[in-house]
Amino acid sequence: MFYLVTFASSIPAVFLLGPALSDPNYVTSTGNDTRVVWGCLLDLVNAAACVGTAVALFPVVRRQNESLALGLVTSRMFEAAVIAIGVVSLLTVVTLRQTGTSGTDHSSLIAAARALVDVRDWTFLIGPGMVPAINALLLGYLLLRSELVPRLIPVMGLIGAPLLLISAITTMFGINDQVSVLSAVATLPIFLWELSLGLYLTFKGFKPAAVLTGLGSRPTTR
Repeated sequence: MFYLVTFASSIPAVFLLGPALSDPNYVTSTGNDTRVVWGCLLDLVNAAACVGTAVALFPVVRRQNESLALGLVTSRMFEAAVIAIGVVSLLTVVTLRQTGTSGTDHSSLIAAARALVDVRDWTFLIGPGMVPAINALLLGYLLLRSELVPRLIPVMGLIGAPLLLISAITTMFGINDQVSVLSAVATLPIFLWELSLGLYLTFKGFKPAAVLTGLGSRPTTR
């Protein structure tokens, strides 16, 4: 269910944060900041759910390889931390917009706000844009080896991981745009991997035979 929470929180956040991310004059304009604050709150929910996905899976997948399972938890925690940095950057823009700075002209405020938005854009590229590929490699391998879920699900993750890494790295070097057809195509397999995994585990649970093999006489865990 944590996987489904990441979708339910991150997708609306993209639209709520739109004004702060796309309007260069947002920091000097007038209006209500509630929309952006809600978007930041949803991003924090997404960050917490990211950690929850790994922590909930750790007791089961650690039986295949404890080092890789611990790496998954660490990777998810890193992703959450990077998302939080982006949230703090946008909340700082909101504070500048609400209070302004005495004696500071509009051009200086806009420059400061754009720098903070750029920080958020980089955190989005490194966090949700790159780290999920590492997560998919680690968890995809563990699930493929354990046969806890149908093979197609981890295979999607293992196929999508290198595509997402290539897209993120080429964006870092200015070869690709963060919002482009290539980025969308590279993100799709990871999107389907995480969505299918969340839906399958929520409504079906792990394969009983695989769980019993890994846990001995313990009951099936959903």
